Amino acid sequence: MTPQEHEASMETMETESVSQFSNERGQRADVIVDAAGRLFLAAGFAGVSMDDLARELGMSKKTIYRHFPDKRSLLTAVLDRQFAAVEATLVAAADEARGQPFGVRVQRFLIAAGSELGRIGAAQLASGRGDVMLRQYVEQRVDAVVYGRLDELFREGHRQGLLPAPPELLSEITRGAVERLLGSELPRELDWTAADLLRATVDTVLHGAIRPAHPDDERREAVIPTVRDDEQEVSS
Repeated sequence: MTPQEHEASMETMETESVSQFSNERGQRADVIVDAAGRLFLAAGFAGVSMDDLARELGMSKKTIYRHFPDKRSLLTAVLDRQFAAVEATLVAAADEARGQPFGVRVQRFLIAAGSELGRIGAAQLASGRGDVMLRQYVEQRVDAVVYGRLDELFREGHRQGLLPAPPELLSEITRGAVERLLGSELPRELDWTAADLLRATVDTVLHGAIRPAHPDDERREAVIPTVRDDEQEVSS
């Protein structure tokens, strides 16, 4: 073997060794993220320590820290994976509802979003105590993955003439309702599922809470009184 051939052979072996080490390192990181996700989602992010995770994995904390320098970086990795799953679910829900009436599309999107956000405890993460940067990160991901899509859906309905109200207003109302329901005792108090309440929310937002007394009654648009209207009422 010539010196050049020997050098090329060594480079190939080194490349294969580095690639194998990289794959093994990536696989171990995946195992750590998987276990952390199970624990965090079961007990809450704040309720799980790195000691708990090390015991669950049967490895030392030093090994975990080789892959994730601190708990925040591990939490971020877990959340990245969870939000990727949320996004995949929402895309699938939108695809399944394509071609359906607009109200059905909004309803299915919100039910899927509410279920996924409830699954990962997004409302508690975004409003609870703990790492401020982590809370901000959760809020940003929820905005990008969920509410950005909802905003576009309402804008589409407005462009098609299906929603006379400003889409920005509908987005704010719906967002507030979803977030309150996720952290509310209302489903238990009413003995309704969260999905039932989300359906009722969508129906109220899109069609209004007040129904005509008779089927033949014409539905009137709500009018926000101006200062002049108020003055006329007082003087009359």
